[in-house]
Amino acid sequence: MSKPVKAAVLTAGSWGTAFGMVLADAGCEVVLWGRRAEVTDAINSTRTNPDYLPGVELPENLRATTDPAEAMADADFTVLSMPSQTLRENLAAWVPLLAPDTVLVSLMKGVELGTTMRMSEVIEDVAKVGQDRIAVVTGPNLAREVAARMPAAAVVACTDEAVAQRLQANCHTPYFRPYTNTDVVGCELGGAVKNVIGLAVGIADGMGLGDNAKGSLITRGLAETTRLGLALGADPLTFSGLAGLGDLVATCSSPLSRNHTFGTNLGRGMTLQETVAVTKQTAEGVKSCESVLDLARSHGVDMPLTETVVAIVHEGKSPVAAVKELMSRSAKPERR
Repeated sequence: MSKPVKAAVLTAGSWGTAFGMVLADAGCEVVLWGRRAEVTDAINSTRTNPDYLPGVELPENLRATTDPAEAMADADFTVLSMPSQTLRENLAAWVPLLAPDTVLVSLMKGVELGTTMRMSEVIEDVAKVGQDRIAVVTGPNLAREVAARMPAAAVVACTDEAVAQRLQANCHTPYFRPYTNTDVVGCELGGAVKNVIGLAVGIADGMGLGDNAKGSLITRGLAETTRLGLALGADPLTFSGLAGLGDLVATCSSPLSRNHTFGTNLGRGMTLQETVAVTKQTAEGVKSCESVLDLARSHGVDMPLTETVVAIVHEGKSPVAAVKELMSRSAKPERR
């Protein structure tokens, strides 16, 4: 009898825990790494993660530890789930602990500040592994809904189709349906930019601008994402799929979305500092909007919605003034 597939999940936040549950439900032996002993002890003793997913019963084949070496030992998959701007520092400390031939899996949706690297590029740079050992899981996957075992689809992306298929087989459950894709660039950009557009839609909702504005922002946001993707060599069809449109719609429509909620508070008149104070978990778009804009400018790509979000979030521009500027931009054909 073959031994079960082992997955290490770092860290034990809401999405890390939820995806760890998916892997466990698919038959993997899962070890969650958490920084705080009170979280890992609660997972092991009560089968719940009360800090991040209260009330959700976790499978018996999922356990937790504060020891990264214990979590990562002999792992077939090493899953990374943390704020994107902390990936480089954390992974550098863990590289000596990586199991030989483990596949590194990114759950993160962001672009690194300063380098404008996507998360898979940061992993490749720090861990010194080939692209065929790096996979990305993305799509419309709100952690709380996945943890409640509500139906969801996702994309498993890797440049090596066989590796994508292996991960797909080990996270396919009756409620979680993964599809494979070899367009890692497009899948990651879709996930990173949708956080920025989620902020924009949240701001509009907070201002009470209505559903016409929401539909327009989602559509033009998708156009921005596709323009950037094309400049970086992505397959444009990726952006009409789960990693693009699917993730964008979920983020821009759900009160469970951190980025949408963050934007809504800004649109209602809260300051950045006030909004940060009431936000318990990381809204990736708040920092990534700057790195996404830097990436776009370095490739000569026009992204007016992203520019507007940066101006509101980081430059103090009022949402009212920003909307007026957007609406008064010179008219042009839609497909430009």
